[in-house]
Amino acid sequence: MTRRVAVLPGDGIGPEVMTAAAAELGPGIEQVHLDISADRYLSTGELLTDADLQIIAGCDALLFGAIGDPRVPDGVLERGVLLRLRKELDLYVNLRAFPDMGIVFVRENTEGPYSGVGTRSGDVATETSVNTAEAIGRCARYAFEMASQRSGLVTLVHKANVLVHAGSLWRETTERVAEAYPEMRLKYEHADAAAYHLVTDPSRFDIVLTDNLFGDLLSDLAAGLSGGLGRAASANLHPQRSTRPTRCAGLFEPVHGSAPDIAGTGKADPRAAIQAARMLMDTLEKERVAT
Repeated sequence: MTRRVAVLPGDGIGPEVMTAAAAELGPGIEQVHLDISADRYLSTGELLTDADLQIIAGCDALLFGAIGDPRVPDGVLERGVLLRLRKELDLYVNLRAFPDMGIVFVRENTEGPYSGVGTRSGDVATETSVNTAEAIGRCARYAFEMASQRSGLVTLVHKANVLVHAGSLWRETTERVAEAYPEMRLKYEHADAAAYHLVTDPSRFDIVLTDNLFGDLLSDLAAGLSGGLGRAASANLHPQRSTRPTRCAGLFEPVHGSAPDIAGTGKADPRAAIQAARMLMDTLEKERVAT
């Protein structure tokens, strides 16, 4: 069966780095290019349409460039495109690996403060962090399965001493999942301590399991320690094919932003996008072998 990959270059340097990344997909891949960008939004008012989503859902994977443009208010493109894709395709694991540090981040990708729940009324704003045992549990299981192929160590990172409701649910759920993996080791660190130790003693970590917000911040810190965002890629996955709502196995992207200030200057580093394409191909190959 022909493999189909949706290619969404997006904004800023996205189209530039996607040119290099798409070349990594090889001749046996049918590329389906999509124009979902700030330019289209500004000219038509369309973000990610249902028709766009149907096309992506019918592909084996999505190679994503970058989204964001200073002409569009903060959050419009990010929530309307990237976060919607993660939610609609149920891409519940965000995976970022830093081989030179020996660390992999397994970040819950659908809930937490990025769930889109909140309000603003005048000078008062609230952002609601949504956390469920189901979402935490499936992410934790993925982390422990990965740990069984590595050192066996999973470090849960949260802020349970302050975020007592979400923090306790994360700890209790992860500890319950850990019972099914008696040969694995589970440790816990507060997020601020983890940030300090990533700088001073990264060897204490192997797999870091954490929520959406802390995973975003800490993995960017790790990127800064290992060569910069221009070299960091991530996979947004629904690893279990039996529960996957669509054909699409995941969204693969460089973790840098759209960097509109250097777009068109030739300064964009395509290595993260190339790495994202390689992660995509590796995922598709593993699925092919599994069948």
